[in-house]
Amino acid sequence: MPATSARCPPLPGPVAGRRCGRWWVALCLCWALAAGLPLLARAQGVDLASLTAERTDGGLTLDFAVRINLPRAAEDALVRGVPLYFLAEATLLRSRWYWRDQRVTRVSRSWRVAYQPLTNTWRVSLAGLNQNFPTLPEALSAVSRSAGWPLAEHHQLEVGKDYYVQFSYRLDTTQLPGPMQFGLGGGDWAVGVSREVTVPP
Repeated sequence: MPATSARCPPLPGPVAGRRCGRWWVALCLCWALAAGLPLLARAQGVDLASLTAERTDGGLTLDFAVRINLPRAAEDALVRGVPLYFLAEATLLRSRWYWRDQRVTRVSRSWRVAYQPLTNTWRVSLAGLNQNFPTLPEALSAVSRSAGWPLAEHHQLEVGKDYYVQFSYRLDTTQLPGPMQFGLGGGDWAVGVSREVTVPP
C-alpha cells in the first residue's frame, strides 16, 4: 500500500489544496507567536516618544518624553532599597562648516527614584523636591518627561546661525553603590537612548 503524505491529511474535492494551505498558514502563525513571546517578555530599555526644541521670547527650551521599561534586576534592586537615578542631558551646538561645531550650552537633570517600604510608596526627587507615588509605573512616568526645559537664553543664539541639540536619557549606573557597579559592564543595566534634534530658525 502506498504511503500517505503526513504533511496534510487528504481531503476530497477541489477545495483540498486551499484547506491544506490554510492549515499550514495557521500552523506557521502559531509557531511565530510562540517564538516571539519570550522576546516580548524580555523587552526593556528606553524609547524616545517625543523630542522638540522650541524658541521662545526668553531663549530656547526643550520638551521630551520617553517610555521606560526597567529590567528585572533594576526593579529588584529598587524593592530591596537601592535608589535608582535617571539622567537627562542636552547639549546645544552651533553648526560651523569651517571648524568643529561650537558648543553653546550643556544642561543636565537628574531624578532619584526610591521605594519607601513603611508607606509602600515610591518617592521621586528632583533638585531637592520630593513627590510620592502609589505605584512604580506612576513614579517612572514622573521622571520620563519634561516640558519647557531651558537650554539657552536669547542672547546666546545668534541670528541666522544653525543650531541643533544632542539629547540623551539613561539610567545612571554611576550613582549605584560601589559593590553593585563592579562588573556591570552594560548588559541589562544599559538602559538609555540618545538623539539629535534641529533647532527651528
